[in-house]
Amino acid sequence: MQLYNKLSAKERAELIEKAGKDRLTLSFYQYAKIENPQEFRDQLFLVWDKLDVLGRIYVASEGINGQLSLPAENFEAFKTHLDTIDFLKDIRLNIAVEQDNMSFLKLKVKVRKKIVADGLNDHTFDVTNKGIHVGADKFNQLIEDENTVLVDMRNHYESEIGHFKNAVTPDVDTFRESLDIIEDDLKEHKEDKNLVMYCTGGIRCEKASAYFKHKGFKNVYQLEGGIIEYTRQVKEENLENKFLGQNFVFDDRRAERISEDVIANCHQCGEPFDVHTNCANEACHLLFIQCPKCKEEMENCCSTACMEINRLPYEEQKVLRKGQGNSNDIFKKGRADHLPHKKDLRNINDFFTK
Repeated sequence: MQLYNKLSAKERAELIEKAGKDRLTLSFYQYAKIENPQEFRDQLFLVWDKLDVLGRIYVASEGINGQLSLPAENFEAFKTHLDTIDFLKDIRLNIAVEQDNMSFLKLKVKVRKKIVADGLNDHTFDVTNKGIHVGADKFNQLIEDENTVLVDMRNHYESEIGHFKNAVTPDVDTFRESLDIIEDDLKEHKEDKNLVMYCTGGIRCEKASAYFKHKGFKNVYQLEGGIIEYTRQVKEENLENKFLGQNFVFDDRRAERISEDVIANCHQCGEPFDVHTNCANEACHLLFIQCPKCKEEMENCCSTACMEINRLPYEEQKVLRKGQGNSNDIFKKGRADHLPHKKDLRNINDFFTK
């Protein structure tokens, strides 16, 4: 019985190309009590592998978080299977704004302690006691209210390339960091301000809204379905789009274009640009923004040092890496002293001094 992916990304890409079928990229999440996450995980893999599902799915005792792709012709069968699971019946599926058959090249269903890495050890708050969900129309109204503080619950490299107009964009590396910053900066306004939050698909706001309610905030709202669902509703209902730039996504597409605004800059030369890349030096692999000109001049590397290493024969690179461990830059996203044009993000204090 096969319970794990056995094909390489290259082999899978060749099969997708050969099949010639359109695939759908989508995401969903649900907080629920799962008694045996490992058994549940194995059952999902067996069914989804047969449906040619590819993606990254996390299962924990608190629920499930899935980002995946599958052949469009298998969508109904996939939805039918979800409906056989009590807590996933009729769940909203966020269909990607932009489709790419190669968005995922492996099926990874992993058991984790939590479906969102929040770093919280406070088990006294109820994650189901969440904030008020609002759709695109109501969200647009709320964020124009002078009593609203709009907070982007994503990390700095996500909000740098795209965010809502007038949003607070905390300069953080992790979701956990933003929770303390927001609570501290808004501690005097727990009752007189609307705390409105958004993220990519809604899962981070779901937990954050419950957390802030637990901490005493009275008027807590979250964008239903996140940026992905907002974009769909804006198009279907012909609403004003208040999102600027691109929506960062965690698959091989890297981002979805929501508006034509380019609000970021190349981290090397400072020219307007908003497409991320990874440093070609495998020992670095830093994620950063690099325009076409710099990409050509720097050979897709973040520094001259990385460029020199990347020019070496691959076997020599392997020798250099042996015993050295991974560069810390592998785990960084757009943070390195040699990148001079990192965007300044808007914090909550800016809201009260604007």
